[in-house]
Amino acid sequence: MLLYIHVPFCRRKCRYCAFHSLEMGTASTVRDYVETLLRELALWGDRMGGVPVTSIFFGGGTPSLLPARTIGTILDRVGKAFAVQPGAEISMEANPESLTRPSELRTLLKAGVNRLSMGVQCLDDAMLHTLGRPHRAREALDAFRAVRAAGFQNVGMDLIWGLPGQTLRQWMQQLKEVVRLRPDHLSCYGLTLEPGTPLEDDCATGRLGLPPERAQAAMFMDGAELLETEGYIHYEISNFARMGFQCRHNLGYWEGEDYLGLGPSAASTLGGLRWNNPEDHAAWTRQVDEGRVGTEAERLTPQTRVLELIMLRLRTARGLRVKAYRELTGRDFLRDHKRLVHLLHREGLLRIRDGYLRLTRSGMLVSNSILERLFEDTETLMALPVDTSATPLAKAGKAVAPDAGQIDSQTGGQIGDQTGGHAAENVAENVTGQDNPADATSAAAPPSSPPDPPAGRSHG
Repeated sequence: MLLYIHVPFCRRKCRYCAFHSLEMGTASTVRDYVETLLRELALWGDRMGGVPVTSIFFGGGTPSLLPARTIGTILDRVGKAFAVQPGAEISMEANPESLTRPSELRTLLKAGVNRLSMGVQCLDDAMLHTLGRPHRAREALDAFRAVRAAGFQNVGMDLIWGLPGQTLRQWMQQLKEVVRLRPDHLSCYGLTLEPGTPLEDDCATGRLGLPPERAQAAMFMDGAELLETEGYIHYEISNFARMGFQCRHNLGYWEGEDYLGLGPSAASTLGGLRWNNPEDHAAWTRQVDEGRVGTEAERLTPQTRVLELIMLRLRTARGLRVKAYRELTGRDFLRDHKRLVHLLHREGLLRIRDGYLRLTRSGMLVSNSILERLFEDTETLMALPVDTSATPLAKAGKAVAPDAGQIDSQTGGQIGDQTGGHAAENVAENVTGQDNPADATSAAAPPSSPPDPPAGRSHG
């Protein structure tokens, strides 16, 4: 099982962020949160009886705002509630400005945190101001060096491309500067304008403008090519890692492993059931005190399970195993989607090898259009009769579709591309039958509402 712990506190909310977060309050507010979290941990430990945990992820919010000793206390309680496996990956999101004290960093490392994910986002002070980030570019670089000096051997950075006013040249120069530091992991996201955020309002009213679509496509394609030439494996739609440094926690999400989320707004999926904790701190506390967390779970419908299998697997370099589709549905994927698969393969957007379907880098560029078509066709096919007596879906029964909640719209690429970005844009019209192909900003955002892996990336 994967374990996610949501820490909702931020110094201030970033202008692009739609994740649940609260401005860092008084000491009593933080203390109340920690005490409730520890009670929730104990509750699940009693219910599940020491289930094995393979990875732990502190997300937010800005988990690094919590004192290192508090993180240590939480991890100690996790070890008492669950069977944390030897060598478990223990990740924590962190903002650069909260990584300035060497003693705190050493305490974090001693407590068991063995992977840090730094919310750098960009290395341009003007763009950081536009995003509402609380740090400057120099602070990010200094923080990375401080983390290395403290002894952390697994350090990643989050970056965003397609920012207002950003050019392809700026993005590529930034990547080159980051690569010189040799981080172990890089997450490169296309900017998503979340409804209701200040940044979305600025762009909607014309106060700010995004780069042209072709420039954003080039940021994606050229950036991925640069990172691969620098030795980073492009193992998921928006994630790159040095050999052996892929994020095991997120790989677990994409491979469909069970996960338990703790803290306000955290999502969980266990044994085909899904639920979200309340966002409101008081409501979450009441559920914990009354022992009601997880009692309002909804069973995943057969349709949701199939669509998530397709969407989550096609995010990864490994791709979708055709046999897994048959085992779940009793159907043949290549037969069900013969025309679309042929078109995508012909245009260099998809590769088939050793029983796996993988989107190429160009395929990932327009993956929103591809997934939309796959979802529509799959929903129609699932309404047809088929002998599924031996499949898991036959045993799922009738269920209510879950509330998928937020969606982490991450954008990136794929190893093995042999087609240019412009060709990918042109073929999108053929895939969807629409007049306008998907642009680079939204190309990788799933067209419907799959599960939201509870690990946030707001670093707010």
